[in-house]
Amino acid sequence: MTTNCSNNCNLSDFKWLQKFGPSYSVKAENITALKSPSEFYRTLLDRCRTAKRRIVIASLYLGIGDLERDLVNTIKVAMENRRELSVRVLLDANRGSRGKVSSRTMLMPIMNPSFDCRVFLYHTPKLRGLLRLLLPERYNELIGIQHMKLYMFDDSIIISGANLSQDYFTNRQDRYIIIEDCKLLVDFYIGLVELLGRMSFQLTNKNTLTLDPTWEHHPYKSPYKTYASEARKQLIEYYNTHIIKYPTSENVTDTIVYPLIEFPPFDIHHDSQTTNLLMCNAEPGSTMHMATGYFNIPDIYIDTMFQKSLANFKILFSHPMANSFQQAKGPAGFIPTAYSYLTNTFHSKIEQLKLHERITCFEYQRTGWTFHSKGLWYTPNKSELPVLTAVGSSNYGARSLNCDLESQLIIVTNNQKLQQNFDTEKCDIFKSTSLYIPDGAFKAPLWVRFVLRMFRNYF
Repeated sequence: MTTNCSNNCNLSDFKWLQKFGPSYSVKAENITALKSPSEFYRTLLDRCRTAKRRIVIASLYLGIGDLERDLVNTIKVAMENRRELSVRVLLDANRGSRGKVSSRTMLMPIMNPSFDCRVFLYHTPKLRGLLRLLLPERYNELIGIQHMKLYMFDDSIIISGANLSQDYFTNRQDRYIIIEDCKLLVDFYIGLVELLGRMSFQLTNKNTLTLDPTWEHHPYKSPYKTYASEARKQLIEYYNTHIIKYPTSENVTDTIVYPLIEFPPFDIHHDSQTTNLLMCNAEPGSTMHMATGYFNIPDIYIDTMFQKSLANFKILFSHPMANSFQQAKGPAGFIPTAYSYLTNTFHSKIEQLKLHERITCFEYQRTGWTFHSKGLWYTPNKSELPVLTAVGSSNYGARSLNCDLESQLIIVTNNQKLQQNFDTEKCDIFKSTSLYIPDGAFKAPLWVRFVLRMFRNYF
């Protein structure tokens, strides 16, 4: 991926991305980075109010507070006012069923049989048998979840790392890229949600779960290989059809977007393969900013950063006090300690290999806030602005490559105003950070290190 950009990117330098995912031309002026959780929430409400044909949501879960209730009510009123409006929601079955009051109970007001509304609850096929019986609520989510964050209204989309709960609407830092008037991209993602929905449980207006009559395989009662192989077959066929169907030409646009998926239960790894190649092929002297809410970079990325890539890396992760598990009860309360151990270990390797001038670590800390941003910004050598950004649900961690359903959107542009907007977004996120300095007195408990050694892929 050697580029000849000086803030005027040659889109053909990234044409190799078309091997890994569909590509769609969009207008740079139709892409906006939202700035805050409150703006994200207001935009969700506004788009639900004004949607004329379709609302499609994919998220991990829906929270159970007043803000979430208002969001559901806004969708309900929109459906009452426009009977032709269709609504589709894809959530994770285990996370969405947690507790007596849950995402499922919150969604009951829009499950009126007179509405065109369907709610899908994805259940990982890896959670089955004795494991499913033994693991309690919350901990069963370790095995795998639906983690994509896609919010679509008619022909526009917000792609984010944020879930639908109060923290993400108030004081949890994340990213939210809205793309207007991008029908082909939205059609692709809606088709993907519908296909995954067929393979998932369907929520009824009695708050029970059923299977789609057109799908023969039960997520955890059918043999794993049977379920996973059929799911993979249909997903790959759908994905490849869109790669072939909509080739783009850099001669007629200044911005191209590439939707990528990572579905480990079905052995689909387009996103991680692409991310690794982006790092590996980045030109010498270029800079790649990487943000992750949960730092557990897998060995394949570490090997590329340390041994193959000649780019500079600026890696941002959360300070322990900004980790969203900081207030968790029980064993989950030690998750920030586990991440601190991983960051310490990673930084020690940088020092041992004398890579500290090329790879720099930062940590996010802002009073009263937690950190959940994730993504990449790629700035070529001798350029001042990023020409590429990646945004979506992946934390670039081991579980993203081994457990969860993820999607990331790569945006490549030679439009200088959009490059400036992405640079501003990046700088706004990095302004609440400081250079990472390991705590020399920190020592993770032996049991935490043992758990990480045994179960690192689940963090």
